[in-house]
Amino acid sequence: MTNPPPPRPTQRVVVTSPRTRAPRARRPYSGTREINEQSELGAVYMRTLIRAQRRLGLLVCLIVCGSLATLPLLFTITDVGRVRVLGLGLPWFLLCVVVFPMLLLAGWFYVRQAERSEREFAELVERP
Repeated sequence: MTNPPPPRPTQRVVVTSPRTRAPRARRPYSGTREINEQSELGAVYMRTLIRAQRRLGLLVCLIVCGSLATLPLLFTITDVGRVRVLGLGLPWFLLCVVVFPMLLLAGWFYVRQAERSEREFAELVERP
C-alpha cells in the first residue's frame, strides 16, 4: 500500500463545510415581535417602559407641587407680603411672573425626558 504524495507547498487546498446548503439558524425574536405577540418577555418590556414613565411623571409632579405648596408657607411664615417688586407685592409677583415659567420649564423637561426614555426603549426593543 502506498500513501498518496503530500500536497506541494504552493498548492492551495479549499476546505468547506459539508452543510453549506443547510438552512441558517433563525435570528431570535425581536422585541417588537415579543410585544406584538404579547409574550411574557414583551410584557416585561412594556412594564419597564411604563414604570420609567410613571417614575418620571411622579418626579415632575412632586417637584412642581412641592414648590407651589411652599409658597403659601413662605407667605404666612415670613414677612414677604410687604416687599414690593416692580410695584407689585412679592406674593403676587411670585404667583404671576415666576410660577408660569416654572410650569413651562417643568413641562419641557418632562416631554424631553419622556421622549428620551421612549427612544432608548425603541433602541432596546429593535436591537437584533
